Amino acid sequence: MFHEEITQNNDRFTEPHSKIRQLDTKYKIKEKDLNSTKNKDDDATRDDMEVIFEDTFTASAEPYLEIYSKTMTFKKQLRMVEKVHMVPENIEIELFLGVEDFNDWLIIYRHTSGATALVVVKLYGKKQDSSSNPVGVTKELAEIRLQQRALEMQVVDLEEPIRSLYPVITGTMLTTSQKIGDNRAPALDQALQTTKNLEYNNIRHNRHQSLSEALKTISALTTLELQNIWIGEDGAQSLSEALKTNSTLITLKLQNIWIGDKGAQALAPTFKTNLALTSLYLQNNSIGDNGAQALAEALKANSTLTNLDLRSNSIGDNGAQALSEALKASSTLSSLNLQSNSIGDDGAQALADALKINSTLTTLDLQSNTVGGIGALALSEALMTNSTLTTLDLQSNLVGPDGAEVLSEALKTNSTLTTLDLQNNWIGDNGAQALAQALKTNSTLTTLNLQNNKIWFKGFLALSETLKTNSTLSTLELQRNLIGDKEAHALSEAFKTKSTLTTLDIQSNKIGDKEVHALSEVLTTNSTLTTLNLQNNSIGDDGAQALAEALKTNTTLTTLDLQRNKIGDDGAQALAEALKINSTLTTLNLQSNSIWFKGFLALSEALETNSTLTNLNLQNNHIRDKEAHALSEALKTNTTLTTLAFCSNSIDYYGVLQLAQVLKTNSTVTTLDLRGISIWSEALLALFETLKSNSALTTLNLQSNKIGVTGAQALSEALKINSTLTTLGLQSNLIGDNGAQALAEALKTNSTLTILNLAGNLIGANGAKALSKALKTNSTLTTLSSWNNSIWLKGLQALSTSLKTNSTLTTLDLQNNSIGDNGALALAGAFKTNVVLATLDLSGNSIGSNGAQALAQAVEANSTLTSLYLQNNPIGDHGAQALAEALKTNSTLITLDLWGNSIGDNGVQAMAEALKINSTLTILNLAGNLIGDNGAQALSESLQTNSALIFLELQNNEIGDNGTRLLHQVSQATRCLIGH
Repeated sequence: MFHEEITQNNDRFTEPHSKIRQLDTKYKIKEKDLNSTKNKDDDATRDDMEVIFEDTFTASAEPYLEIYSKTMTFKKQLRMVEKVHMVPENIEIELFLGVEDFNDWLIIYRHTSGATALVVVKLYGKKQDSSSNPVGVTKELAEIRLQQRALEMQVVDLEEPIRSLYPVITGTMLTTSQKIGDNRAPALDQALQTTKNLEYNNIRHNRHQSLSEALKTISALTTLELQNIWIGEDGAQSLSEALKTNSTLITLKLQNIWIGDKGAQALAPTFKTNLALTSLYLQNNSIGDNGAQALAEALKANSTLTNLDLRSNSIGDNGAQALSEALKASSTLSSLNLQSNSIGDDGAQALADALKINSTLTTLDLQSNTVGGIGALALSEALMTNSTLTTLDLQSNLVGPDGAEVLSEALKTNSTLTTLDLQNNWIGDNGAQALAQALKTNSTLTTLNLQNNKIWFKGFLALSETLKTNSTLSTLELQRNLIGDKEAHALSEAFKTKSTLTTLDIQSNKIGDKEVHALSEVLTTNSTLTTLNLQNNSIGDDGAQALAEALKTNTTLTTLDLQRNKIGDDGAQALAEALKINSTLTTLNLQSNSIWFKGFLALSEALETNSTLTNLNLQNNHIRDKEAHALSEALKTNTTLTTLAFCSNSIDYYGVLQLAQVLKTNSTVTTLDLRGISIWSEALLALFETLKSNSALTTLNLQSNKIGVTGAQALSEALKINSTLTTLGLQSNLIGDNGAQALAEALKTNSTLTILNLAGNLIGANGAKALSKALKTNSTLTTLSSWNNSIWLKGLQALSTSLKTNSTLTTLDLQNNSIGDNGALALAGAFKTNVVLATLDLSGNSIGSNGAQALAQAVEANSTLTSLYLQNNPIGDHGAQALAEALKTNSTLITLDLWGNSIGDNGVQAMAEALKINSTLTILNLAGNLIGDNGAQALSESLQTNSALIFLELQNNEIGDNGTRLLHQVSQATRCLIGH
């Protein structure tokens, strides 16, 4: 009824066997023997079971359960194996069944009215040791308990007709930590009823067809996310077929699934007829101009799509021009994201022409393209007549002062734009003055981002004068400009009359105590500012005291960032007094100042009574035992602080001991940073014992302490019990092989840790082997850092073996481990089958040309790796040539770091040829090599046609004046930023 047939791609058939227990009509458990046979063709030691019950129950007016079996090893229909009548009480139904991993049981709750609820129940038995049972099949009995009350809650409306619902999935069949893989992809048609996000799952080859078939029949799914999965062109074609008939899906996220231009062309016709989809995300799919043109044609006929995200797709001016034609015809699209493409002035002009006609688009994102003054002029003319656009993002383009001036003219008459982002466009004083003049009459702009634009006194003075009369701007970002005494004074004067600004970011300028006094005076009366960022300036105690006085009366500021200034005890004491009174501040950043005991004691006392602060950063000050003790005492009564950073201080045994004791009962601190405070293992043992009972902490950073083997063993025992910690930093702690082995044992059973940093811990081959075994069974770890250890070849070979089957690890950092060519060869073999690893760092590993060639072959076959770091390896020209060949066919790699690899002109010429073909690589680091003018010329020629590369690093090579001139010319003409 619900699914006519569920089939698996497995032709083997296993007869039922073993003892089972069955509920009889009186709910008594009795044993029944069934004949058994063993599947002799099976590769592994396994006992498969299919359980078939006689339908002994008759229809009744009472509600009842129908229990259906579907096993992975049988090519069978769903079959009813048990019918259980319900009684009015909350009974428990126990099924003791021999099962294999991932076996599904469908339990249908039928009410007397005819309404149903369909529940998918995962049966899990205890896994046997993987060495004797590599596929995880178990003979153990698994137990499922279902309560009537829980089932009744799943029936939304008893009067509704029969419907297939999947309200309960125990065991989370489809999550980021338990991968679908090839074998389980056919079960998607059931799980998709509730599971919408399939990020980082392994649906490959023809398995996407199961997904497509499911989409054709599902009647409830509205949102589907397929992120970081290899779908490719064939998968896009299958999805396209499904979308033609699907009438419920309204949001489709196909981000980073490598469909390419042909995949986009396959999907495009669907959008001409699909009448349900409103949001489409195709970020980072390398669709290029051809794909954009196909989508544009479809958009002309589409009448439902409102949101289209095409970020990072190598779309150039031709693609932008095609999309502009679609915008002229579209009557529904409201948001278009073209960030990080290759759109220049021609593309911007085309889009501007469309804005003159289009009356629905509200958001246009052109961040990180190459739009210059001409494109800005065209957009400016469009804004003078357009009456719908509210957000325009031109961050990191080539707008310059001339572009800012023409956009300012548009702001004088435009009455709809609320957000304008011009960050990193070098508009200078002239551009700032023009914008300031426009803001005097503009009455709609609320957010203006001008950070990193080389604005000096004249520009700030003009903007400050404007703020005195402007009544709409709420967010102004001016960080990384050149604000000093005069500029800060001008801004302060503006604030005395300004009543709408809520966010002011003036970090990394030249603001000292004098300037802060002026700002603080304003804060005592200002009633709108909520965020003030003053980090990386020159504020001392006097300035902090002025800010503290303002906080005593200010009732709106929630975030104050004072990191990297010159605040000492006097300033900290003043801020502490303010915290006793202030009731709005939630985040205070005092990192990297000069606070000692008196300051910390005052802050601790303030925390005992303050009830609003949630984030306090005291990193890199002068915290010792006495200070830590005071802060620990405060945590006994404080119930709001969630993030506490003590790193780079000098807390010793007693300070950590006190902190550990407090954390046993504290239920609010979720992030604790204790990096670089030289904790000895004795104190850490107390902290690790706390982890066994603490249920709040999720992030713990213990980098650069003295954990040692004993500490690692104690931590391992804690991790076996702890169920909340997700991020653990253990870099530089002298853990060694024995410590790594202990932690590996914990990883076999721990089910929450996702990020583990073991860098710089003297871990050798034995430790690496232990971690490798853990990775074979661990299903949650996504990031493992083991750089600067000594795992050598044998350890690397063990890790490579685990990578062949591991389905969760996406980031692996192995730099500085002396793995050599043979180690690279072992890893290369793993990457040909690994389908999840996205980032690999092998810097400083003595990998030569042979190792590079092996890795290159793996890159050709691998479909998930996006970042490869090979810094400081002597791969030479031959290695570079091999990697270049791989780049010609690889369609996923976006970052390649080859710094310091003895690559000369021959190697870089091969790279240049590859760049003419490759359409995905965006960052290439060739610094510190032996590249001369010939190599520079080859790169210059390739960049004239390459539209994907945005950053090319060539510093510390042997490039002369001629090569430098050529590179400068191509940098001016393309979007690629070249460092040389």
